[in-house]
Amino acid sequence: QVQLVESGGGLVQAEGSLRLSCEASGNIFSINVMGWARQAPGKQRELVATITSSGSTSYADSVKGRFTISRDNAKNTMYLQMNSLKPEDTAVFYCNAVTKGTKRDYWGQGTQVTVAS
Repeated sequence: QVQLVESGGGLVQAEGSLRLSCEASGNIFSINVMGWARQAPGKQRELVATITSSGSTSYADSVKGRFTISRDNAKNTMYLQMNSLKPEDTAVFYCNAVTKGTKRDYWGQGTQVTVAS
């Protein structure tokens, strides 16, 4: 089992920045890929950034150049630095972890990000 706890959401003005954190606990050695997804009201959840255990990253086109994903394996924590935020970034952001082998999905409880225009 893996537990994920997000923090760092809040209210920010457009063009502002926020940094989200996701602390993993439990069977962390089973984790392969971690990522951040978001879900806006009335929309499907979308994956915005991923990072592998070796540090390879990928981003959705909508956030490329503005968001940066990183992970500190010593602290069992993943981050999402979000710059140049737009009102359309408003969503609940979820931390995700996928295990090796069985590729089981784990999700955090989510943290609200609201960008005011």
